[in-house]
Amino acid sequence: MAGVMPLTLRRMSSSLRSRMRDRSPGLGPALAGGALAAGLGLGACAALVMVLWVSSPYPDSGPGGALHVAAALWLLAHGVELVRTETLSGAPQPVGLTPLLLLALPVWLVYRAARDATDASDEPDGPPPVPARTAWTGVVLGYLGVGAAAALYASGGEPRPEWTWVTVCLPLLAGGAAGVGVWAGAGRPHPPVSSRLPHWVRGDTLGTAARAAGVATAVLAGGGALLLGASLVWHGDTARLAFTQLTQGWTGRLTVLLLAVTLVPNAALWSASYALGPGFALGAGHLVHPLASDPAPLLPPFPLLAAVPDAGAGTPLNWAVALVPMAAGVTAGWFVAASAVRRARPWLHWSAGRSVGVLALAALLCALALTLLAELSGGPLGTSTLSRFGPVGWQTGPAAALWLLLLGIPATLTARGWRLRGLRRGGVLPARRAKKRPRPTTARASRAAEASPRLPGPAPEPEREDLYDFLEADTPEPAAPAPRTPDRGETGRRGENGERGEPADRSDEGDRSDEGHHGEPGDRSEADDQRERDAPPPGDPTSSEREEAPDPAAAPRAPEPAEALSRAPDSGPDPAGPPPSA
Repeated sequence: MAGVMPLTLRRMSSSLRSRMRDRSPGLGPALAGGALAAGLGLGACAALVMVLWVSSPYPDSGPGGALHVAAALWLLAHGVELVRTETLSGAPQPVGLTPLLLLALPVWLVYRAARDATDASDEPDGPPPVPARTAWTGVVLGYLGVGAAAALYASGGEPRPEWTWVTVCLPLLAGGAAGVGVWAGAGRPHPPVSSRLPHWVRGDTLGTAARAAGVATAVLAGGGALLLGASLVWHGDTARLAFTQLTQGWTGRLTVLLLAVTLVPNAALWSASYALGPGFALGAGHLVHPLASDPAPLLPPFPLLAAVPDAGAGTPLNWAVALVPMAAGVTAGWFVAASAVRRARPWLHWSAGRSVGVLALAALLCALALTLLAELSGGPLGTSTLSRFGPVGWQTGPAAALWLLLLGIPATLTARGWRLRGLRRGGVLPARRAKKRPRPTTARASRAAEASPRLPGPAPEPEREDLYDFLEADTPEPAAPAPRTPDRGETGRRGENGERGEPADRSDEGDRSDEGHHGEPGDRSEADDQRERDAPPPGDPTSSEREEAPDPAAAPRAPEPAEALSRAPDSGPDPAGPPPSA
């Protein structure tokens, strides 16, 4: 008994260890992953600020103030608006211009945390993957926990965050990035909402539109960056002078350079909006677009602001920026055409209408993306004149969609037709059929049938019913002639000839009657010739009756059923009666 207990305990302990090893990671690791992502982003900002604070020859505050600035800068990267209370006028001044380069850091960290929490282990004995809902909940809660602590810490320093923006921006960014990460970690499955979409939007259609919209947005942003660089080179002297006017020493200039680098994506989007047509605002009431540029208010000499076009009416050099949206539209159209006609499966090519529909969907997605990015790239830097900087989102997005439709539709149809033509030339697809001729009408068909020679076909065999059909239903039968009593002379002559004088010869008589009825027309017997010789002259009173009798030389007729029975071989005719008619 004592030996059985340790064995049972060992089995229970091994079973418990296997269950602990094979169980799902659960909510704890996902919470830890979200908190780690927030800590890494906050730590990166804190390290950058502390390096600049240490290297500054004139620090205005101690390490606590530098850490408060780091926490506020990390919240600003999420889109949270800050407030400066220590100003020359004493009135609070908002700061809502989000550096997009800093925004990319927390988005990437949250995405990686959610994807790693959902990924299954490659080892065969590893734990199973965490459910998508559990992973998303854990990562978001862990991230928001650290974010709330950072907001509480930053609210006691300068600048301080606005709590309304904290409660809106932090959950939106964490939830969106975590959702994309969980979707990628689960293998990028089709969302359930795709089954409710129209058939031409599902599957490849939505993916092609998303890729075309992403490429068009990237072309617009890249073109804006090229315009920014060209303008900075054009105004190189002004940009170089801005470094010397803002600060002195290599530490201050390095700080200005880092700030300018973090704002380069913002400036690229401003340039893209300028190329699209709506332009951007450089202060409230001061618009800059290719047709005209309003005089800007008094601004600090910042290097990126040196790229702003000169005030006044636009020139052909300013109008040349339209090449950027043209390139975006042509690129989007080429991407849609490449998916519409694929060389791997050319027989499944899309129609022209479907290709145009996919391009329209891509233009809509591009408009939404640019609207969001334009709003994030701008914001206030103060009150009054400084209350608005950057492009207007509700104008930039529709302008991008309009450019994509105007340039993308011809590019899509042209590229699609060119690819189909190449496949037809290569023999991969059949050549395009000629226009179908109208089908001939009934008259044309009948004339064609008459003109074409017809070969005689085999005669149809009579059916079994026709072989035994002795009645003619459609043709009226002539009345049977009245029986005539032969005179003595005629009877004597018949007896002399021996043709019908002997009543014993009945079989021959039946055979002759059958031949007369069923033989061919014109096949005359001796009895018929004798009747013609014995015919009375025209003046005979019985001539009318004889004229009414049917001509024996006419076409044979089918006998009546009663007549056929009377002429059967087993029942001969009455010797006293008249002879049977032919």
